[in-house]
Amino acid sequence: MIPELGHLALILALLMALVQAIFPLAGSWRGKEQWLALAKPAAQAQTLFILLAYACLTYAFITHDFSVKYVAGTSHSSLPLLYRISGVWGAHEGSLLLWVTLLAVWTLAVSGFNRGMPPLMLARVLGVMGCVSVGFLLFLLVTSNPFERLVPASLNGRSLNPLLQDPGLAFHPPMLYMGYVGFAVAFAFAIAAMLEGKLDAVWIRWVRPWTNVAWVFLTLGIALGSWWAYYELGWGGWWFWDPVENASLMPWLMGTALVHSLAVTEKRGAFKAWTVLLAISAFSLSLLGTFLVRSGVLTSVHAFANDPERGVFILAFLAAVVGVSLTLYAVKAHQMEGGQGFQALSRESGLLMNNVILTVMAASVLLGTLYPLVLDALAVGKISVGPPYFNAIIVPLGLLLAVLMLLGPLLRWRQDNLRQVGKSLLAALLWWRHKRSLSGWGMWLAHLGVVVLMVGITMTSLYSSGKDVRMAVRQHYLLDGYDFHFVGIKESVGENYLAYRGTFDIHQGDQLVSQLLPEKRNYGGQSMPMTEAGIDGGLFRDLFVALGEPLDGGTWSLRIYHKPFIRWIWLGTLLMALGGLLAALDGRYWRKVGGAE
Repeated sequence: MIPELGHLALILALLMALVQAIFPLAGSWRGKEQWLALAKPAAQAQTLFILLAYACLTYAFITHDFSVKYVAGTSHSSLPLLYRISGVWGAHEGSLLLWVTLLAVWTLAVSGFNRGMPPLMLARVLGVMGCVSVGFLLFLLVTSNPFERLVPASLNGRSLNPLLQDPGLAFHPPMLYMGYVGFAVAFAFAIAAMLEGKLDAVWIRWVRPWTNVAWVFLTLGIALGSWWAYYELGWGGWWFWDPVENASLMPWLMGTALVHSLAVTEKRGAFKAWTVLLAISAFSLSLLGTFLVRSGVLTSVHAFANDPERGVFILAFLAAVVGVSLTLYAVKAHQMEGGQGFQALSRESGLLMNNVILTVMAASVLLGTLYPLVLDALAVGKISVGPPYFNAIIVPLGLLLAVLMLLGPLLRWRQDNLRQVGKSLLAALLWWRHKRSLSGWGMWLAHLGVVVLMVGITMTSLYSSGKDVRMAVRQHYLLDGYDFHFVGIKESVGENYLAYRGTFDIHQGDQLVSQLLPEKRNYGGQSMPMTEAGIDGGLFRDLFVALGEPLDGGTWSLRIYHKPFIRWIWLGTLLMALGGLLAALDGRYWRKVGGAE
């Protein structure tokens, strides 16, 4: 009866979400404090029921309950425990339950960490988040029930997609979803501000840390996905402009713009309406990514490619969210105008340019991602938009953004002059310009992370080398001064797979610098063989070998690479995420707000 208990818990969670959505918002409109007071207990009860449902599905995976259709389709009796646990979100139904669960956790966090937040604001924020929960719970229960029974039950299950049987993919979706769902908090605060008709210091103090935390999770999620693609897919690359990758990049770009716009709104009271629009856009693009992944319109290693009817549901939900929020914005945005003026040479101008560039980048990625889909849907024809298009736009804009990032923090608010900028630059180079707040240090650390990231991208793009070769045992290949020697190959037995494991000794001159053990794994059934690359990583270079297919005469197809500075890409993203975390932990945002400091 555990699956039935989980299904019942989802139904009860939907009922609590309806209470959370209806009564606080209606109470704020009609002035009924008793209705406002229902927001927190309804949010807490909804979270409790959703966590119970998630625990029931996890239990079904751990205990091999193949009478549950979803478990039978994504698990197997031989699957290791880690992948039984992560298999909960290995396909559409479970990943949607994970989304709903994380949304509930965010809601619980907002309802708990609200010291000093006006009750009316809290009720409106939780009410809006309740509306979002209602949409996703309906989606889950109506189209994607993870507790549906299978009669008769499967004997051993079908197994999890081999691509997902990897530690990186065990943690990548939760991180990514925490970022996606986290922008629902900024969205809820934006809607609450428009309903109230004002955006003040109290609002800013609460929305900034939540936005920073969501941005941190999305940054880490994208970085984990990039790292997984690098070592798991055997292509030797870290970003492929895949449509599903783009679906995560677009809300990240708008979220980055939102983080910077919030700084102007807090310090100078400017960009209020623009900040609200960015909050709406970041969450709307998160929903668009959900549609692209789940609608079946994409072919991607990342996509779930499920029933298009589910895509219709999420598309309708996206249209409702965007339509209602933009209509409210059109009616209320003029009430949030204001702020102090600024000169062309000022920090406000720098951050405005920053926002413009990030928005253009997001719009360009959106166009390149959706244009082929629209043409295909209209039966006009099929085209492919690939790296040449994206690189031609993103690279020059990224370079301009880097210049602004270096100079912008040196500019003074309201107005500045070139002479003073020169002094500020000299002071920064000498480390005299100290930032005493966590938020300030976080800014500098995040910007340092961007520099490290860009160095990594530049160096690995310009100086990487690779070759697809045919080699037999005891043959070798010289690449960039590294001698790749094919020592041998043998069969290997894993916990739930068979593999061929190659052994490669890498020499530089007379010195043995590394031994790599790439594998070609077969998980049985109808799954394709999976590549596990052998990688010798270092701060300044990676050596990479991926096994291809066995060929005639005992030879193997191989892919070998020398990748300078590639790890700086992920080091940079870690520094960026750490900087965002420091900014979110700044004590100014968590003390009881009695007025602007």
